Amino acid sequence: MYWHSVTLDRDACKGCTNCLKHCPTQAIRIQNGKAKILKERCIDCGECIRVCPYHAKKAVTDGFEILDRFRHKVALVAPTYCSQFSKAENIDLMLTALKKIGFDDVFEVARGAEAASRKTRELLESGELLKPTISSACPAVVKLIAVRFPNLINNIIPLRSPMELAAEQARREAREKTGLKDEEIGIIFISPCAAKATEIKSSLTVQQSQVDGAISIKDAYLKIAHEINKIPEAEIEHLSVSGREGILWATSGGEAAASGVERQVAVDGIHNVIKLLEDIEDGKLNDIDYVEALACTGGCVGGPLAAENNFVAESRLKRLCKGLPYEGAPQDGGIDPFWDRPLVYRPVMNLDQDIQKAMLKIVQLEEIYERLPKLDCGSCGSPTCRALAEDIVRGYAQETDCIFKLRERITELARGMIDLDAAIKNPAKPDEE
Repeated sequence: MYWHSVTLDRDACKGCTNCLKHCPTQAIRIQNGKAKILKERCIDCGECIRVCPYHAKKAVTDGFEILDRFRHKVALVAPTYCSQFSKAENIDLMLTALKKIGFDDVFEVARGAEAASRKTRELLESGELLKPTISSACPAVVKLIAVRFPNLINNIIPLRSPMELAAEQARREAREKTGLKDEEIGIIFISPCAAKATEIKSSLTVQQSQVDGAISIKDAYLKIAHEINKIPEAEIEHLSVSGREGILWATSGGEAAASGVERQVAVDGIHNVIKLLEDIEDGKLNDIDYVEALACTGGCVGGPLAAENNFVAESRLKRLCKGLPYEGAPQDGGIDPFWDRPLVYRPVMNLDQDIQKAMLKIVQLEEIYERLPKLDCGSCGSPTCRALAEDIVRGYAQETDCIFKLRERITELARGMIDLDAAIKNPAKPDEE
């Protein structure tokens, strides 16, 4: 069973349909006045978290109590983290603050990003990859392709995410430093992203994550901001060893720029990503070598679990990178950068296990759809008329959930009542029959 970070608080939900209209994979329905997330369709992009005015959509992450499970705790720091604090003027200060709130060490995911960039350049130069090659860094985009664009699965570069590459290196260094066993070492990701929290527990391409948990940047923000304000300069440790190449992966275009190819495209925002993937399927991007696709607007700095405005965060991150070398300390060799299981198509419209019954249901779906108004208003609780037809076939809905079909039915009943009333008041005489 695929685990999801994005969940619904039914008590807070008002059934307003904002999430229904914005979900990129039609994973939400409104039933009995409450939203319902269809888990097989959800890609954990966090779009519903962003648009819900009642904060009824939440991302499940770990609390700080997870640190109590380990003897040695390593904060795995997303590049986005460094863009969140207005008073922080250097990266070392922000990393030192993590050690002040309970971590024994820190490791920058930017190092994993640099390793991924190096391998990406090598693979692109080899000519072995399908073009346009699509980045595998964003787990929401990877799952989007698995459920909606299966023809593009082979275009994805089969590299583990920078988070996973960094986590394996962090664990290796922690073992060497402490002499502890793997189970005594906790690698905890400081995350701006619900999809990353899902990837840790239910990855589509990695058998076992090297990350032990994820604490959201939002949850850590106040603790860290408080520490940053009181760390004297003498106590700031030199902890950052990354270059700007890896750090700028947090912003849209950073990864594409590091690919080393001229014919590259960077797209951010899940709905923009969908449009671009549709263009790739239609053969409109055959002159592009590399595509960076990120679900969040602005890139990872726009993640739903980040604390800062994404435009401010991007500007701040670029200022922090000034003066840094392009590349930082390289990762050790010996880490396999590739997926350890292939990405496979995850069909979301499996109407029946019996192929003959499924085909009959498809015919039924099309017949129902033809009777619907095709306005895609969402008033029925399904995002589109076709989705409603599918829900009816699945037994989740009925045709009169459509307000237009309901109005037709009510009009028919009203006319019937009028005719019946007239017949009662003016019964036909025998010779008139």
